[in-house]
Amino acid sequence: MTPILHSARLTLRPRVADDAEALFPTMADAEAMRWWSYPPFTQVEDLRAHFGKAHPDWRAWAVTWRGEDRAIGFVAAGQRRTGVSEIGYLFARETWGQGVAREALTALLTHLFAEGQRRVFADIDPDNAPSIGLVERLGFVLEGRLRAEWETHIGVRDTLIYGLLRDEWRA
Repeated sequence: MTPILHSARLTLRPRVADDAEALFPTMADAEAMRWWSYPPFTQVEDLRAHFGKAHPDWRAWAVTWRGEDRAIGFVAAGQRRTGVSEIGYLFARETWGQGVAREALTALLTHLFAEGQRRVFADIDPDNAPSIGLVERLGFVLEGRLRAEWETHIGVRDTLIYGLLRDEWRA
């Protein structure tokens, strides 16, 4: 179940295949997709199929401005084991620097901890300074570095694991 979440400016609703049209410009953008494990999409139909696939351990929310339905990004949470979730997120370039990612992740984290998660973590490329800054501002702590963890479209990459415990969360 992926419930609808709200923040002051945003609505987080279940992401659907039709969100591909709105999010394709971002997911086709080489700079926006640089730190993902897969390359930018080249066809909106491929992104639609990707969004339409069942990912049983993951829930994804399209992020929209309140009162609108067009996706400006998304957040996702994957259940890794009982009480532990991984998060992922991506936002349209036009939202960068406006606090949208922080606001959306605050809503998501508040929801995950209210559901009973004890730990949430993010897996971030060491060169992805904006994402590192975001999770650190949210209270995440660097837990470790996994060397040569991912084989991606930009080569074999290390990853940093940032974690946040429910008792540390300050919404």
